[in-house]
Amino acid sequence: MISTMKLPPIDRFVLDRVIEMAWEDRTPFDAIAHQFGLNESAVVALMRKHLKRSSFALWRQRVAGRSTKHQSRMGPQRENSES
Repeated sequence: MISTMKLPPIDRFVLDRVIEMAWEDRTPFDAIAHQFGLNESAVVALMRKHLKRSSFALWRQRVAGRSTKHQSRMGPQRENSES
């Protein structure tokens, strides 16, 4: 049996935005955590709760091991400096 994480109440706009960001390949979990205060496990729990089972399975396959979803695996970030 899978334990369920207690999620804070989230309004519809925030929920839609978190789901959108979670589906984006180039948006790391750290960005979601910074903007909404949800760590990776909370995002997974939210996606599990609000997506259909098949959509959740596709999303998990898509992000599993994807280095762009984990900044620590992406390597150093380049800063755009306009001088």
